[in-house]
Amino acid sequence: MKSTSTNNKDAARIEPESFEQRALGRNNFILMAVAGAMIVGGFLLMLGGASTESAFDPDIFSTRRIVVGPTVCFLGFVAMAVAVCVKPRRK
Repeated sequence: MKSTSTNNKDAARIEPESFEQRALGRNNFILMAVAGAMIVGGFLLMLGGASTESAFDPDIFSTRRIVVGPTVCFLGFVAMAVAVCVKPRRK
């Protein structure tokens, strides 16, 4: 009877993926990092002080916190989806 298993050293060795086998390329990861920064930036734009029972802070209704921050955050999520869906270039 012939054994179908190979040497233990050969079985434990894992071949690294080649560039063509990867699902995402370098540009995809760069775009994902930019999109992640946009998302974090959008949340940072929405930060601010809160109103208390004794003092009302009208800054909670500022354009930066109601319009600009959520828009930047939403565009970051859209950019993340595009970054994942873009087909990487092959050599």
